[in-house]
Amino acid sequence: QVQLVESGGGLVQAGGSLRLSCAASGRSISSLAMGWFRQAPGKDREFVVTSWGGTNTLYADSVRGRFTISRDNAKNTVYLQMNSLKPEDTALYYCAARPYGVGVRVVGGYDSWGQGTQVTVSS
Repeated sequence: QVQLVESGGGLVQAGGSLRLSCAASGRSISSLAMGWFRQAPGKDREFVVTSWGGTNTLYADSVRGRFTISRDNAKNTVYLQMNSLKPEDTALYYCAARPYGVGVRVVGGYDSWGQGTQVTVSS
């Protein structure tokens, strides 16, 4: 397994931006599918975006066009740039790694998780 540590969360007004980081250790992310998920209070953890194979990405409809995933393999870090934030984006955001090459939307497809970083968007 790979160890993941998220950072960059915080409180932002609606319309603002944040960039989350996910630092990985124990294994290179270059061969892994990496994903971001989020969980709001009282709700299930939901898929946000995944990246694999260098250029492949898959976004949830709710964030497409506002969020962008990127990775720096040299730093073994994945990023989530979040623009035009909305109050409904408020959640605990998790980074996840999948040992197989293709990214998927399901929580069960990932076997390594970070501890999460809180994002709160005020209206």
